[in-house]
Amino acid sequence: INSSNNVDNPPIFKIHTGDKPYSCKTCEKSFSFSSYLKRHMKTHTGEKPYVCHTCEKRFSNSSGLKKHVIIHTGEKPYSCKTCGKSFISSSYLKIHMKSHTGENMYPCKTCGKVFSCSYHLKIHFRLHTGEKPYSCKTCGKSFRLSDKLLLHMRTHTGERPYPCNTCGKLFKDASTLKVHVRSHTGEKPYACSICEKHFKSASPLIQHLRTHTGERPYFCETCGKSFVQRGHMLRHMTTHTGVKT
Repeated sequence: INSSNNVDNPPIFKIHTGDKPYSCKTCEKSFSFSSYLKRHMKTHTGEKPYVCHTCEKRFSNSSGLKKHVIIHTGEKPYSCKTCGKSFISSSYLKIHMKSHTGENMYPCKTCGKVFSCSYHLKIHFRLHTGEKPYSCKTCGKSFRLSDKLLLHMRTHTGERPYPCNTCGKLFKDASTLKVHVRSHTGEKPYACSICEKHFKSASPLIQHLRTHTGERPYFCETCGKSFVQRGHMLRHMTTHTGVKT
C-alpha cells in the first residue's frame, strides 16, 4: 500500500480505519493527512495565497479560487438532466437535484418554506429573527450575509473590480455587470407573460407587470396615496416634507 499523504491519491486504509493522526493545536480538529491539516490551518491564520486576477479576491486554497473564477467567465458546466438548469459547481447541482427528488429537504418551522440544504434554511431563518451578524466597521450597518457586507464595503472604498470588456465601465459586483453587458448585446431574457414585452433584468419586469395587475404596493404614510414604484413614492413624500430625497 502506498503510504504517501498525497491528497489526490489518499491511502485506502486510512479511509476505512478512520485514523486521523494530525491534530490542529488551535481547535483540536483531527485529519487523516498532514496536507488536510495544513489547508485547515489557513482558516485560523487567515492566510489566502490564491488570488483572482480579475477582481483580486483571495482564497485559502486553489479549489476555492477555481470555483470563483467561473463567476467571471459565466461558465456553468454542471447541468440538471431533469430540467436543464445549469450550475457553476457539482455541489450546487447536487443541492438543486433535491428539489426534484424531495430528498433531505429542510422546512422552516416558522413559515413552512422548504430548502434543499440546511445552510439556506439557516440564512432564511434570519428573516424571522432579524439577525444580521455581519456589521460594517465603517458605518455600523448590519447584514444577514457576508457577501452583502462585502458589496456594501465597496460603497465606502469605491472599489469596482468588475470591468465591462466592451466599454471598460467598472462595476462593484458581477450581477450588475451582467445586466450592463446586455445593453451591448441587446439581450432581454425577461419576458412579460401577458404582453410579451422583454426586459434586461427581473426588476423592471416586476414593475411592468404592475401595469397589468394594477398593484401599487408603496403607500404614503401621510396621505395614503399608493404607487407602483418606491422611487415615485419617495418623490411624492417631498410634497409633505419639503425635503428632497
